[in-house]
Amino acid sequence: MIHSLLIANRGEIACRIIRTARAMGIRTVAVYSDADANALHVRQADEAVHIGPSPALESYLVGDKIIAAAKATVAEAIHPGYGFLSENADFAQAVKDAELIWVGPNPASIRAMGLKDAAKERMIAAGVPVTPGYLGEDQRPDHLKAEADKIGYPVLIKAVAGGGGKGMRRVDAGEEFRDALASCQREAAASFGDDRVLIEKYILSPRHIEVQVFGDTHGNVVHLFERDCSLQRRHQKVIEEAPAPGMDEGTRAAVCQAAVNAARAVDYVGAGTIEFIADASEGLRADRIWFMEMNTRLQVEHPVTEEITGQDLVEWQLRVASGEPLPKRQDELSIHGWAMEARLYAENPENGFLPSVGRLDRFKLTNRIRPTRWRDEVRGIEHENDYPGTGRIETGVQQDDTVSPFYDPMIAKIICHAPDRRSAALGLARLVADAQIWPLRTNATFLHALLVDPDFTAGRVYTGFIEQHAEDVVFEMNPPQWLLDLVAEILVGKARGGLSGFRLNAAPQMRVHLQDRSMHYDGFLGNRATFDQRAYPVIDRDGDAILATMQGATWRFEPVAVRGGVTGAAGDGAILAPMPGRVTVVEVAAGDAVTKGQKLLTLEAMKMEHGLVAPFDGTVAELNAEAGAQVQVDALLARIEKAE
Repeated sequence: MIHSLLIANRGEIACRIIRTARAMGIRTVAVYSDADANALHVRQADEAVHIGPSPALESYLVGDKIIAAAKATVAEAIHPGYGFLSENADFAQAVKDAELIWVGPNPASIRAMGLKDAAKERMIAAGVPVTPGYLGEDQRPDHLKAEADKIGYPVLIKAVAGGGGKGMRRVDAGEEFRDALASCQREAAASFGDDRVLIEKYILSPRHIEVQVFGDTHGNVVHLFERDCSLQRRHQKVIEEAPAPGMDEGTRAAVCQAAVNAARAVDYVGAGTIEFIADASEGLRADRIWFMEMNTRLQVEHPVTEEITGQDLVEWQLRVASGEPLPKRQDELSIHGWAMEARLYAENPENGFLPSVGRLDRFKLTNRIRPTRWRDEVRGIEHENDYPGTGRIETGVQQDDTVSPFYDPMIAKIICHAPDRRSAALGLARLVADAQIWPLRTNATFLHALLVDPDFTAGRVYTGFIEQHAEDVVFEMNPPQWLLDLVAEILVGKARGGLSGFRLNAAPQMRVHLQDRSMHYDGFLGNRATFDQRAYPVIDRDGDAILATMQGATWRFEPVAVRGGVTGAAGDGAILAPMPGRVTVVEVAAGDAVTKGQKLLTLEAMKMEHGLVAPFDGTVAELNAEAGAQVQVDALLARIEKAE
């Protein structure tokens, strides 16, 4: 068994690996960049080594530095996690050449599955069904168009060396093909240094089904059943589940066997995932599910497989890398219940999913599922869950940590395991609803809306689900009046008997003003205030303020209370910098009249341009931005006064 392990990664997956390694008695070594000097994975490891500046290209993606760190700390093995160098065959070979143990597949297996066209040819030879398409070497535009015409539209043009949705274009008609091809090739060349493409039949009712496979050095290969990862935004997974809804035993057996055959075709060792595309227009059928690609690493969504099988996949990886046989035979593995995972990101869905960076003054997640009957304040729908299941949190941050602009903004994975799919979805919705995070924005409200959507809970999932339901799941969550009343009453110190069903005796003339970064409340107290237990919020004190969380949204209210007087609103219409960046364009001037949604200025951050818009009709009362200026997070760039 491996005795010491260096984790060539950061954040949530590094913490996840450390947890299992520690339980197995394995010493762990973390690596970190400048931005991660005080990160959670650094604090949890037995030892940590600095490997360079904050940009990943100068630290986590420099294989020589990681190997040198392993040598310096006398680590026996390197676990790459996922992302970064996890599927880099050259790095895997360099680890082996350095006489270290590589916790992953052989470099030859990574190379065999690294190029989509070569991988598909290998799968065809192994008898694995692949999506109808063209994989040839002839890359002349005329020939590619002729092949697309032969396949029949719509088709999908994909970069041979692509990934993450880059170098991919849908083409619905022949006259659109040449422009789409040229665009796809330019993006592929810029992103991967390779402009070659393949063409596939575009599936009109697509589902993303993947199968977890595992091989060892003794010739054994098993599957750990399937996952459904159809809920995606811009080809990035949002919610994953296992097993796949609507999968019958016959189809499951066929797809999982095809995955095992695919793994055997490349002599696969370790954890891997075979990804399939399914045409679900007539439900899941074995003859309508085709191989797409293989991920030669552990997946982000591996916890849902662990939950339904009761297996620790990181432990499996470490045992296989140590030369042991697989811990279980195929006939010893079975499915128990249902599991779902939601990816919690520091981002603002209402502002184009713009990443949110900075300090986590409040970061409170729970794995305990609270009251199972509640009301969706947005849709007005009642939810009741008799079997809420159990929760699990995977994260790489804690309260008071900082979310950096240098890396992926995923801050946690929230998982629920329950007896059935509906219970898993509603249990996960409850966990997401209770996520209290401040002042960073998150996608928790977006996730909650997805999980309680009637079409989702009914199992009607497909890859275009989020796009088709955008108006129902992307919105700004505003606190209901009863919650504002409740917070006001708590702040003036008159509440009795806890937070529910109480009566207040404050004088009728008591007026309270509550101020949040995006809104204000101004109202009288003195009447009976109640709230529905089914919409039970999370309410905590924060010094003289109150943090209130409901359906994944968190507000921080500061009080101003006077008797017999009125307080003025403050902070309404403030346009704050959502992250550090550079102002590139200013499109308004002080005193200009603006309309809701009108672009005010453009901020360049994290190599992307982000437009900041007016929150309502009004006038530019204050403007503190000019083109070329560098600004910090939460800097007041402009203030809009609402039109009368």
